[in-house]
Amino acid sequence: MITKQQVLDAQKEWGAGVVKIGALKDNRSECEGFTNEFLDKLYSFEAGPVLFKPTKCKFEQFRPTKDGALSYFIAGENRTCLEDTGFAINPWTKVRFENAGIILEENRAIAMGNYFFTDLDGNEAKVEFTFGYKLMNEQLKIDLHHSSFPYNP
Repeated sequence: MITKQQVLDAQKEWGAGVVKIGALKDNRSECEGFTNEFLDKLYSFEAGPVLFKPTKCKFEQFRPTKDGALSYFIAGENRTCLEDTGFAINPWTKVRFENAGIILEENRAIAMGNYFFTDLDGNEAKVEFTFGYKLMNEQLKIDLHHSSFPYNP
């Protein structure tokens, strides 16, 4: 059975990874290398498509492949989606999760809530999330990532 602590640990690792990607933005090769490792370790792209809907996408809203996720996180010359500017290279100094709820099952977990991204000036951006995790080789991997800004009429 997946535990709540495993989900919290996965969220903490994800947030730390996003912060590290931004910290590496001035060393492109190291940034690309780390981001590839981040995606391999935390997402289940090797098992097939991931239901990935990032926050800041207007034209290509869904990114089922690792290349699409890489493009979203760090953009660059080789980006697969032209609208991408590199969400993770903002850079962010902190990511904080507030879970509204977590569903735990034997080999699957789903978490939903808000996460907050702190920029270099200390401003916090509130974003809604739903992450689905599956247990693969004793590690939680993301196979569902939905992220969006709160409703603002």
